[in-house]
Amino acid sequence: MIASTRGGLDLLRSNWKQVSAMLFLGFSSGLPLLLIFSTLSLWLREAGVERGAVTYFSWAALGYSFKFVWAPLVDKLPIPALTKLLGQRRSWLLLAQFSVITAIILMASSDPATQSGLSVMAFAAVLLGFSSASQDIVIDAYRIEVVEKDVQALMASTYVAGYRIGMLVAGAVALYIAAGLGTTKEVYIYSAWKWTYLSMAAFMGIGVLTTLLVREPVARGESSYFHHVSDYLRFVLLFIIFVGTFIGSFLLLSDLVVGLKAALAGAEGQHKALAGFAGETLRLAVSLGAALGAAWLVVVIGVARREMVRDTYIAPVADFFHRYGKAALLILLLVGFYRVSDIVLGVISNVFYQDMGFSKQQIATVTKVFGIWMTILGGFLGGFLTLKFGVMRMLMLGAVLTVVTNLLFILLAQAPGNLPLLYVVIGADNLTAGLASAAFIAYLSSLTSLSFTAIQYAIFSSLMTLFPKLLGGYSGQIVDAIGYQQFFLGASLIGVPVFLLVWLANRHTEVEQANE
Repeated sequence: MIASTRGGLDLLRSNWKQVSAMLFLGFSSGLPLLLIFSTLSLWLREAGVERGAVTYFSWAALGYSFKFVWAPLVDKLPIPALTKLLGQRRSWLLLAQFSVITAIILMASSDPATQSGLSVMAFAAVLLGFSSASQDIVIDAYRIEVVEKDVQALMASTYVAGYRIGMLVAGAVALYIAAGLGTTKEVYIYSAWKWTYLSMAAFMGIGVLTTLLVREPVARGESSYFHHVSDYLRFVLLFIIFVGTFIGSFLLLSDLVVGLKAALAGAEGQHKALAGFAGETLRLAVSLGAALGAAWLVVVIGVARREMVRDTYIAPVADFFHRYGKAALLILLLVGFYRVSDIVLGVISNVFYQDMGFSKQQIATVTKVFGIWMTILGGFLGGFLTLKFGVMRMLMLGAVLTVVTNLLFILLAQAPGNLPLLYVVIGADNLTAGLASAAFIAYLSSLTSLSFTAIQYAIFSSLMTLFPKLLGGYSGQIVDAIGYQQFFLGASLIGVPVFLLVWLANRHTEVEQANE
């Protein structure tokens, strides 16, 4: 125990600059998230925007689930002049951060109480989601490349801490600023929200300063297929066609989902939710198929070079399957389902707190202040325990604790308005979330190859949220059908198969490595 602790402290001493930098880069990464979700939702409600219109702003988060599509652009393309000055990672990071700042300022300059302002707000929110996801791509690649693999647990725990502090600022601090400037649900003051979002843009300066101060990771070998301007232009065109086809198909298929929901208007709640989930999944799958078909056609007719596509999209996937063999599919299943229980429950959590009779002040204090500090504590605890016991053991512990702590919400559902119990449940849940997240980030980092860090980590991080977010979107309908207690039981039980996935992934990975 003492030797392990001393080893962790030695790693921290020798890499303290890089570890400290991740605290500030994590802050920069966590700040934009709530400016798209809960904080923005409150602004829109105060501005008199209908709830139905508010839900369209969830499109801004699509960038987080599909960032693997443009990750190769970030990984391969140099930025004129800036890349020579700062390097590949820092140049893209600086560009993404300034894009985030621009989007936040644009949101601050738009009053959603007017139709024109609402339209600009929607565009700015999408830009913020895209820019923030791009920033995440670069930070994830930087974190993996700048230190050795045995330091990743410390880097992950520090990143989680910074990320949660960023969320705290964009959540609780932003609400305190807006309230202090006088805006309320009854008396909407646009200028209060304007200055709140401008202050959030100013906080992004922390990330910009960190980017300018940190060192660039050691340069890797460059692709032999990217030497000419025409290669870059073809690559960008392929990306535009893929994204355009996906969005067009997704919008065209919206009538199918609407029709399905209308046909099931009289069905029972759980059947209606299941059918809606199936319809959205089919819509997503067909849209992705159409986009892939369009991209394939572009390659066949010679607009984009086959070598370029193979080098940037196929090679990273082939590398992963080559390194992990038969264990690769198990690993992908684990990545895709590890956080399903936590995310599905989290979607409905704020509504649940309100339904249990807790005030907005109580929810903000317990979940956004106390809860986030517990998550930070859990993140550091998870990082140091991972150093001592290993990633896979901590993944198993995190999976088990997630199921157990989610069951605590059943007790809270049986005791509406019980503030001490809320503290206990939030404390346990967020401590577990921090611990599990630190171990999981370290695990994902260990799966990547230094030759393909950006694209491989983007695939993993997109996969880990895609299915849970899709399923979580129907949590409200499920609660209406079966009630909170049964919902929390179900949300906990869907996390049980993760135990088996962790065990199988660990076992088969060891076998594959032994056979090498």
